[in-house]
Amino acid sequence: MKIKLIIGEKEELIEISENKTVKNLLDIIDIASETVVVKKNDFIVIDEEIIEDGDLIEVIQVIYGG
Repeated sequence: MKIKLIIGEKEELIEISENKTVKNLLDIIDIASETVVVKKNDFIVIDEEIIEDGDLIEVIQVIYGG
């Protein structure tokens, strides 16, 4: 299945297998889930959210520090 993935200014269509979660996707693209917030079709979702064909996934880096 194909999804649209947005990370910062970079947008791309990618192919992933079915029944993948947000956590699975983050593992595939080598991003730690603790460092980002993920939106699916404009709604913030949790790591266990299932990704479906045609979804728009936006990965937003969390800025933190002291």
